Amino acid sequence: MKAPSLQSIAEHLQGYDPQALTVAHVNAFLRQLVAPLTQTETVSPMRAHGRILAEDVISPISVPPHDNSAMDGYAFAGAQMLAGQETVLRVVGTALAGKAWSGQCGPGECVRIMTGAIMPAGLDTVVPQELARVESDQVTIAAALLETGENRRRLGEDLMQGQPALRAGIRMGPAACGLVASLGLPSVKVLRRPRVAYFSTGDEILSLGEPQREGAVYDSNRYTVFAMLQSLGCEVLDMGVVKDQPELLEAAFRDAAAQADAIITSGGVSVGEADYTKAMMKKLGDVAFWRIAMRPGRPMAVGRLTQNGRDCVLFGLPGNPVAVMVTFLAFVRPALQRLMGWDAPAQPLLKARTREKLRKKPGRTEYQRGIVERDENGEWWVRLTGNQGSGVLSSMVQANGLIVLHHEQPTAEIGDWVDVMMFDGHL
Repeated sequence: MKAPSLQSIAEHLQGYDPQALTVAHVNAFLRQLVAPLTQTETVSPMRAHGRILAEDVISPISVPPHDNSAMDGYAFAGAQMLAGQETVLRVVGTALAGKAWSGQCGPGECVRIMTGAIMPAGLDTVVPQELARVESDQVTIAAALLETGENRRRLGEDLMQGQPALRAGIRMGPAACGLVASLGLPSVKVLRRPRVAYFSTGDEILSLGEPQREGAVYDSNRYTVFAMLQSLGCEVLDMGVVKDQPELLEAAFRDAAAQADAIITSGGVSVGEADYTKAMMKKLGDVAFWRIAMRPGRPMAVGRLTQNGRDCVLFGLPGNPVAVMVTFLAFVRPALQRLMGWDAPAQPLLKARTREKLRKKPGRTEYQRGIVERDENGEWWVRLTGNQGSGVLSSMVQANGLIVLHHEQPTAEIGDWVDVMMFDGHL
């Protein structure tokens, strides 16, 4: 099926204005622009971590496959316990994990049992060994200590045979990898990793190892974007720094579009920039140039390039380092999650109270670098990291999240509640 043009997406997006887009409009547009990948691979549980599940995993067995003990202790029939009275039982055998106990257990009797051992027929309750009083072969259980059925894991209480164990679209974490292995499955089907090409643009950008020169800066964006793409689980095609020359830019865009599912660039998308990046994007694809009602990260280009009969999504990010990170986290990450086929929930926002006044202009969304901490009462508070300039990457390093001041939100006063987009690995 032919992918929709940018114009057709815009026509169905109420209130679309490329020169004054809200954050919500941008994400709504990108959900229409980006289609999930469909190609799959089969991998072992050892190689499934971070991959997106392509189909439901149906449990071939029940887990656990039998009633078993949740404790080391003594198994018995719970009906023998009488209200207000001690229960005295005689030990007639031992049930070990890994095989069924073959004896018989009658009234007034119990079986020594180990964690994970199959519950002998007719027995439904386990008293933990540390709660039992044992003398020779006699076990005494205090009155009102247990209820019938305690410390027994039932057959299939985790998973029943034939039921979905994992749903398509989830990202495989350590627990999911272990769950697949616990079902005896040697492999799972996952979606292939998206290939994302990235390059920086501009004559003022220096690659590492080049000598410094007046007016030039070393390229930090490549390394920031590379790390964020790696964290997402993308296959990254690093294309370096491309100088602001038409033939070099055209070659880079064509090369990237021929082999990648998405292209990310930084720099060259602002109004009036004296370079050829925007012109080349227009020449090679269906591209829109936006001014987003946000700070930092106002200019952005999005679109689709076609090369050798295949489409490639394009994200042209601003050049300032913090603006690159903010636009990636706010827009590119959720778009790439959709491309990956990852049924990811919206980025959760933590509620925190601000320790200082957060100035903001209405009519735009602002992302301010913050440090979230918990006070002695367990309440979350957030404070700014310092200089909020879009080129100050050091304050992003100090932050553990972005304070999100929404489009219609006014200046936040001390003690006001605000939303914080926490960085991965921070809470």
